[in-house]
Amino acid sequence: MQESAIPAYITSLIRHFGDLRDGTHGGSASRKDKEAHFEKAVQLLAPIARQVLTEMNTSLLLDTAELTETGLRRTADGGLDASWALSWPEQRAAGIPPITLQAYFGGGFHHPHLRGATVQDWPLNVFSDEDAAAQLSVLRAIASSDLHNLVYRADYRIVPRVTAHFLPRPHADAKPRNNSYTEPGMTKKRTER
Repeated sequence: MQESAIPAYITSLIRHFGDLRDGTHGGSASRKDKEAHFEKAVQLLAPIARQVLTEMNTSLLLDTAELTETGLRRTADGGLDASWALSWPEQRAAGIPPITLQAYFGGGFHHPHLRGATVQDWPLNVFSDEDAAAQLSVLRAIASSDLHNLVYRADYRIVPRVTAHFLPRPHADAKPRNNSYTEPGMTKKRTER
């Protein structure tokens, strides 16, 4: 397979595994240089993270959410992180965390990662605008998985799009699945895991 035909997520994994093999990140071995790469990655990733969370706010949360971001900050363990979060009334009322996209480079870590509030570690290898743009599908997957897991922790009513009855209902002869969500007013929560 030619280099240009390799999907971006595979390229990211190849870089990640090569970093582990070589003890580098983006060709750098020192912590200072790796942190410089991370700082640039956060700058490149910020508009992509905002795009993903804005898409979710518009399409699923009916523009009821607030997007916040931390910017680059030093962590208690001496690492660095930056996060973008989407919080909305139903999520806060349910007492669950917001949908979160986080870039972090732990103090004892060899290289940085991406994660969500409920979705853990994806390699972060962003060194150009093209690399950042290629992470769009990864960030969409993290944010979607985060929302799915948050619904599991609470229930489907935290998603305004669902409770606003914009979703098509099944045909009258359709049988509900045992592992599906219950309708509003019912007390049994989703059982699928």
